Amino acid sequence: MSLTRRRLSMTVIGIAAWALTLVWPRRARAGDEVLDLIERMTGRTATESNRLRLLMPTEFSTGYTVPMDIQVDSPMTETDHVKSIRVLAPENPFIEVAQFHFSPQRSLARISTRIRLAGPQQVVALAEMSDGRLLMAKSWVSVATNGCR
Repeated sequence: MSLTRRRLSMTVIGIAAWALTLVWPRRARAGDEVLDLIERMTGRTATESNRLRLLMPTEFSTGYTVPMDIQVDSPMTETDHVKSIRVLAPENPFIEVAQFHFSPQRSLARISTRIRLAGPQQVVALAEMSDGRLLMAKSWVSVATNGCR
């Protein structure tokens, strides 16, 4: 058998399709797994909200210092404020990457920092509000190198 362009291209397409079937279902399942993880950790159900924004690059060259910005739309009054924000990276050796606490009328609910990621994964931000609700935002981040060795 000789290697022709047609055979080579069909092989490449087949390998790409096989790789896609490995990655795509994992991304789809990640949402359910994250919700189960949050419920096990907190005993409560989180709801996705546009009040909480998690901004991260979709691709980053290294897992050692991945930039992250979190903002919560809140008046930060005594009756309506953010109590805390937790950042979860389920594929890291330590799942809870960071936790931040806020005081009403003394701070803004904004964070800008860098975190380490063990590999490509769904990063989750959880904001606990003063009324007990858990707001959630997710962001898929692909990193080229493991930052948690």
